[in-house]
Amino acid sequence: MAYRVTFIPGDGTGPEISEAVRRVLEGTGVEFQWDWQDAGADVYEQEGTPLPNRVIESIRERGLAIKGPITTPVGSGFRSINVALRKELDLYACVRPCKAYEGVRTRFPDTDIVIMRENHEDLYAGVEYELGDERTERLRQFIKDTNGTELREDIGISIKPISIFGTKRIVREAFEYAKANGRSKVTGVHKANIMKFTDGLFIKTAREVAEEEYPEIEFEDRIVDNLCNQLVSRPEEYDVLVLPNLYGDIVSDLGAGLIGGLGMAPGANVGDEYAVFEAVHGSAPKYKGQNKVNPMALMLSGVMLLRHVGEREAADRLEGAIAEVIRAGESVTYDMKPSRDDPTAVGTSDVADAVIAGMERVAA
Repeated sequence: MAYRVTFIPGDGTGPEISEAVRRVLEGTGVEFQWDWQDAGADVYEQEGTPLPNRVIESIRERGLAIKGPITTPVGSGFRSINVALRKELDLYACVRPCKAYEGVRTRFPDTDIVIMRENHEDLYAGVEYELGDERTERLRQFIKDTNGTELREDIGISIKPISIFGTKRIVREAFEYAKANGRSKVTGVHKANIMKFTDGLFIKTAREVAEEEYPEIEFEDRIVDNLCNQLVSRPEEYDVLVLPNLYGDIVSDLGAGLIGGLGMAPGANVGDEYAVFEAVHGSAPKYKGQNKVNPMALMLSGVMLLRHVGEREAADRLEGAIAEVIRAGESVTYDMKPSRDDPTAVGTSDVADAVIAGMERVAA
């Protein structure tokens, strides 16, 4: 039976990356029934919104989606298409594996971590008060009356909500991911030494979930600045990291830097009912139509999709073929060559050809 999946090709270089990924996913032998749905800047010009309801309804019907890079058009009213998808579908967990493959230029070849970021709460919840707004002044006065802290008058304010509910489900997701993927340790990341009632609640709740529900998996915690220091000195000591929203955003890009950049960083946004797999890099519109950009981040997101639906053998075969192409260093795009103007660099579609050939050799 074919898996029914919404495929959002994106814009800029998204369509050519998506076509390469479609080919390698079908090259695994797993059957897919794609529902192609356009979104982004071009759609905004035609339909007046960068994220039409038809896209959301397609994902709701199928439960699965894979998404190329998308531009959020300026002035569209959207802070981010990704944020809108997360909220509409309650995709509360952002999953970002950061694995260094042999052949990628990195000072941290032993990196193999997974970052589990809570998507809805923390300072990214969007609860903000603007400078000069009368509500900001009322809040400033309330804080003075109840807390004794007198904030300056020329101030903007963001609220940092963290709940037991939100924390429990992201921590459970981290442990469930560890169990399903043979991971041995989960690290809770926080700044509870300073923010005792928000990050303090996060790490207290995380410890309770770890002790009561997952005693067979090691749990530890790290203060976020200490974690960043250790990630760039001994990343091999870490396995699965679970973090509130803001720290997760920052550490995710740090992790991508450890493994060669965003061109090698897959990702997914997951909830209880839906999962959207995506490239986390931008749409690079200046390279549109040039068959030039690296498709491996979205290919590796395809590996995540296969594992999510239980097609582990196909996922391992696809990941192995990608790893071999990287290791050989021949059929790779310009960004993965020692010099960015290396004339031996290949195009987006050529990378797909090489990966498919690699899977065929294994099958033979």
